[in-house]
Amino acid sequence: MGRLAVVAIGGNSLIRDEDHKTVADQYAAICETAVHIADMIESGCDVVITHGNGPQVGFALRRSEIAEQAEGMHPVPLVNCGADTQGAIGYQIQQAMGNEFRRRRMKKTAVTVVTQVLVDADDPAFGNPSKPIGSFFGEEQVERVRREHPDWALVSDAGRGYRRVVASPRPKEIVEATVIESLLGQGHCLVAVGGGGIPVVRRPDGTLEGRDAVIDKDFASSLLASRLGADLLVISTGVPQVCVNFGRADQRALSRVTVADLKRYADEGHFAPGSMLPKIQAVIQFMERPGREGRRAVITDPQSLSMAVADRAGTQVVS
Repeated sequence: MGRLAVVAIGGNSLIRDEDHKTVADQYAAICETAVHIADMIESGCDVVITHGNGPQVGFALRRSEIAEQAEGMHPVPLVNCGADTQGAIGYQIQQAMGNEFRRRRMKKTAVTVVTQVLVDADDPAFGNPSKPIGSFFGEEQVERVRREHPDWALVSDAGRGYRRVVASPRPKEIVEATVIESLLGQGHCLVAVGGGGIPVVRRPDGTLEGRDAVIDKDFASSLLASRLGADLLVISTGVPQVCVNFGRADQRALSRVTVADLKRYADEGHFAPGSMLPKIQAVIQFMERPGREGRRAVITDPQSLSMAVADRAGTQVVS
C-alpha cells in the first residue's frame, strides 16, 4: 500500500444550501468531491472515505414522524435511521467514485462497509444530548418547533440557527475493522463508519444491540485512522482553513499549527461546540495516539483536498 489517508466528509457539506437539499443535489455534491478524492488516489494515496449524516438522519426521522401521523405507519428508531442513511450515502459515494475511476481508466473499485461502532452503554452522553441533526431553524421558527416537539432538545449551532440535538456517545471500537483492513489490503477504495457508524453496545453475553444515538463522524474517523495506522487524517468541512477569533475583525486563518497550539486555542474557546470543536478534538486524538511516526492531519474544504494533501492548502496540523 502507499500512503494511507482517511478522508472525512461532512454531512452538511453535501447540502449546499436550503435550495439544494434533494437526493439529486446531494449526489451532485458528492460527485464534485469524488473528483478531488480521485486526484488524491492518482497521486499515490490509498483512501478510506468516511462521512457525516446529521442532516440526513434528521430528514429520515421527520419522514418517519410524518408517516406515523398521517398514515399510522410504524416509527423508525433513530439507530435505524442512522443505518439507513449510512447505506444510502455510502451507495452514492461508492457510485460516484466508481464512475470517476472509469472516466480516468483507473483499475480501482469503491466498496462500502456498513459499519457498527461500539459505545459504552453508560456513556454520560445518553443523558446529555449534544449532537446536532436535521435542518436549521431560525428565530422565527424555533418557538413553533418547541411547541410541536416538546420532547426535542434544541441548541444554537454556531450562529447558523437552532438544531435538534441527540445523544452522541464516544466511539470505543470499530466492529468491522478487520473487514475494512482486509478490503483495503486488496487495493479497494473503502467507504466506512458512515455517520460515525451505527452505535451498538455489547451485552453481557457478547452479542451486540443498537442504541438510539448519533456518533460524531470525526471522532469515529479519528479512531478508524488510528486503528488502520493511517499517515493522514483529512477532515473536509465547509471552510478552507480553521480560523481563530472566528467572525471577529481580528479573525485569523491557521495554515500550519502544532498540536500544542491547537490545544491552547481550543482551551481559549476559539472553536464552537457542535461545529469546529469536535473536528479539532478528533484531530488532536489522532495526532496524540501512539503509532506511526510523521503522521499529519488536515482540515479543509472539498475543493482543496488534493492541494491540502500535498501540503499546499488547508490547515496543516503537525506534531
